[in-house]
Amino acid sequence: MEKLWNGNYLKVMAANFSLFFAFYLLTPLLPIYLKEYFSANKDMIGLVLSGYTITALICRPFSGYLVDGFDRKKMLLFFYFLFFVFFAGYIVAGSLLLFAIVRTLHGGAFGGLTVANSTAAIDVLPSSRRNEGIGFYGLSNNLAMALAPSIGILIYDLTDDFELLFWVALVVAGIGLCIDNTVVLPKNERFEKKNKISFDRFFLVRGWLLAVNVIFFGFCFGVLHNYLAIYSKETMGITGGTGVFFLLLSIGLIVSRIQGAKSLRGGNLTRHASLGLLFSTIGYCLFVFCPNAIGYYLSPLLIGLGNGHIWPAFLNMIINLAEHNQRGTANSTLLVSWDVGVGIGVLLGGVLSEHFNYSTTFWAVAFAQVAGSLLFLFATKSFFLQRKIGRV
Repeated sequence: MEKLWNGNYLKVMAANFSLFFAFYLLTPLLPIYLKEYFSANKDMIGLVLSGYTITALICRPFSGYLVDGFDRKKMLLFFYFLFFVFFAGYIVAGSLLLFAIVRTLHGGAFGGLTVANSTAAIDVLPSSRRNEGIGFYGLSNNLAMALAPSIGILIYDLTDDFELLFWVALVVAGIGLCIDNTVVLPKNERFEKKNKISFDRFFLVRGWLLAVNVIFFGFCFGVLHNYLAIYSKETMGITGGTGVFFLLLSIGLIVSRIQGAKSLRGGNLTRHASLGLLFSTIGYCLFVFCPNAIGYYLSPLLIGLGNGHIWPAFLNMIINLAEHNQRGTANSTLLVSWDVGVGIGVLLGGVLSEHFNYSTTFWAVAFAQVAGSLLFLFATKSFFLQRKIGRV
């Protein structure tokens, strides 16, 4: 059996950890920062935060095109450098407008970088271990999610200094950039010039229903990740539990990634996804049905277990619908759909909480999760099985 844990794969994972650590360090606290430092209301918080996701969404299809059509190493370093630099923008942004501009532009760099780095991971994996390797690759995201929010909240509680948090994120992103600079990537198979303007180079048409399905799950996560801290404080009276919540969520993600490796190795993608949907749906429903400490701390474990199965299954499925020279496009298509869902979640979450309350917002999350699960079981599953190319 070919070696899974090669040096380049480990480097790409480490760079991915740095990327998401820097991202998750700030995300749960930004609504509080906007409220306290710029006196932004709930609608404005949702609008400012959604700009990041919107530009990531817009840039993903073009980044997939660039990653497939040009030197992947150069594209990877270009996007990572932009991602790194924009953290400095938060430090100098002295007004809400300037902060919103920096945050919005930062989303474009994030969108391109996540496509480039995950495509690099696929390139350095042996083909016989790709399903399994993609599952383990997500551990770097999950570990970052486990550590970064808790560390960010701890730093804020101890120092009450958001500028320090921005500096920490900047340094961590710089470390990731240095790591990716040492990665050796194989030359990618570039597509022919006559096909450069083809729509299928920006969006994998063969995987459109998978993309639609992921929007539902992105919506749920967008609301959860951006509004949990405020919901916990204002509705449930839990002021110090946000870090623990994300830690438990990450534990669930990590356990499911490790436990699901055998299933992914065997190619049981639809069964893997179905199991994840079951766990996540129970978790989100528990969160809204039991607005107490038991529901608050048990639900993230279940949601983590579910999402840790769902994402690698869907990513492998859409890659199995793509040709070898469309890996970047397949990656960007799935990430675009996730961004659409997250963006809708951030924007609609702000509107719902402003005009109703946070409880109504999270009821909408539970409904979206159930709807997405039913869509997969009754339509997306057969859609994939009929269209897969049949090779890893």
